[in-house]
Amino acid sequence: MSAAPAVASQRASRLGLALVVLAVIGLAIAGYLLAVRLAGGVPACGPSGGCETVQSSEYSELFGIPVAAYGLAYSAVLSAATLYWWRRGDRRALMAAYGLGILGSLFVAYLTYLELFVIKAICTWCAAYAITVVIGFILAAVGLRRASSS
Repeated sequence: MSAAPAVASQRASRLGLALVVLAVIGLAIAGYLLAVRLAGGVPACGPSGGCETVQSSEYSELFGIPVAAYGLAYSAVLSAATLYWWRRGDRRALMAAYGLGILGSLFVAYLTYLELFVIKAICTWCAAYAITVVIGFILAAVGLRRASSS
């Protein structure tokens, strides 16, 4: 028996775990931002103060719903898809995570553009969330590539 399938399986397992962890971190960040927003508070942001500026901007809501609520829903679905792929190995769940990654990356790119060039303030929580989305997308792409080459 060759060691190659065992190594590939171990890589997929680590990749799956990384995807799940990133999605759950995103879920926690979005949950925190939404909870603070609904409580009428201001997210702890450190000395930059950009979080309050971003949260109070007109761009903090979309169709009357806080952007963090969309992030929470996105991260919940992504967490479920990545967990399912990691535990069951169902390629459809990985493809769903990849598709979500494309949409999520486009959306956080737009929101980052707004922060940098329109609002002119950076929310560290939003930036951290964007990082989890983009890295998750990249890892899902790597997982799909590996799955199609084996």
